[in-house]
Amino acid sequence: MILVGSQRGSGLKLASHLTNDRDNDHVELYALRGFTSETLRGALQESEAIAKGTQCKQPFFSLSLNPPEIERASIADFEAAIDEAEARLGLKDQPRAIIFHEKNGRRHAHAVWSRIDVREMKAINLPFFKSRLKDLSKDLFLEHNWRLPKGLRDHGNRDPRNFTLAEWQQAKRAGKDARAIKRVFQEAWQYSDSAAGFARALEEKGYILARGDRRGFVALDLQGEVYAVPKWAGLKTRQVRERLGDPKALPSVAEAKAEFGRSMRPAVARWRESLAKEIEDLKSRHTTEHRALVEKQREARAQLKDTLAKRENAAALLRQARFRTGVRGIWDRLSGTHKRIRHQNEAEAWQEHLRDQTAIDAIVFAQLEARRTLKHKHGRERSQLAEEAREMSRDRSRFAEMRRTHQQSAREGPLPTR
Repeated sequence: MILVGSQRGSGLKLASHLTNDRDNDHVELYALRGFTSETLRGALQESEAIAKGTQCKQPFFSLSLNPPEIERASIADFEAAIDEAEARLGLKDQPRAIIFHEKNGRRHAHAVWSRIDVREMKAINLPFFKSRLKDLSKDLFLEHNWRLPKGLRDHGNRDPRNFTLAEWQQAKRAGKDARAIKRVFQEAWQYSDSAAGFARALEEKGYILARGDRRGFVALDLQGEVYAVPKWAGLKTRQVRERLGDPKALPSVAEAKAEFGRSMRPAVARWRESLAKEIEDLKSRHTTEHRALVEKQREARAQLKDTLAKRENAAALLRQARFRTGVRGIWDRLSGTHKRIRHQNEAEAWQEHLRDQTAIDAIVFAQLEARRTLKHKHGRERSQLAEEAREMSRDRSRFAEMRRTHQQSAREGPLPTR
């Protein structure tokens, strides 16, 4: 089913739209849950009244559910889809209305939830609801074995032999979950009608179709793991054989692994070259960043020293001005005033020296910390690239081992399937 959702306000307008029997052949208010009113208009007004106790301007979440035109979706199918959407969106047990529309020979449904959590008196947040509904829509198409529209086809899983280094690293970090793997097999099955077409569809996603033990159909991924086609496509063995025929023309598991190992050599060479350039670029950037920081710090120190020197000169002139000249100066010396002023000047000069030294220490300590922070950052980046280089070496060894699998397969026997 195609699922389209949106946050809505204005309960009266929404109720009027959903109960419009002028543009629909049939309109049925199928179910109300969690409302005291028995009409859609009254139910949505209830939710709006409750929402006034919050700051929420869009207290409703409206969802439309449209199955493919040529497929038959039962009421149970719609209810199951609505329940699953409710669970994935975080609207479990919220007040809900379900309405069915029939128009132009097709039936579709609408579900409306109140977003207001009455216990917390706040609106339920719905992050990423579009992507969650798209994932659910894809799952529903695959579950019912309906042909996936182009907009729902998974374009994220591509042949890793065409990956850039960044794409390869991202794919390895992300890993694969069982649902994603199942989608690959189901989509490949939907968009093929022969063994050759199925093999091409799988290859586009990074799998090789092969002949398993007992003459079954299996597929291998880049890690050398083996997947039984009927299990992962959600099919019976008989269905797979009827479409794909006899698997004897396919490579064995060992041959498929060897082919994967051979075909990955250009990609690994490309990735190693890209990684080597990344390492060189990183060294260059680190040198540039370090030099720039040191130059900036030198300028800051020079400015501080200049500021301190100017302040020291001004203070020295001020202290010197305290001494009188001429006859008054002689009198100050005889009376001891000159000596008192000299001691005062010396004490002030010492305090100013300590203050300046503290300022110098402060900038030195701050600059040392800045350089240590940059050093640690550079260390982390170097460690990350070093680990990627080690991982690249492991990948290279693994692919080389896969190339040797064919020669060893006779001694090792058949590989198990997942």
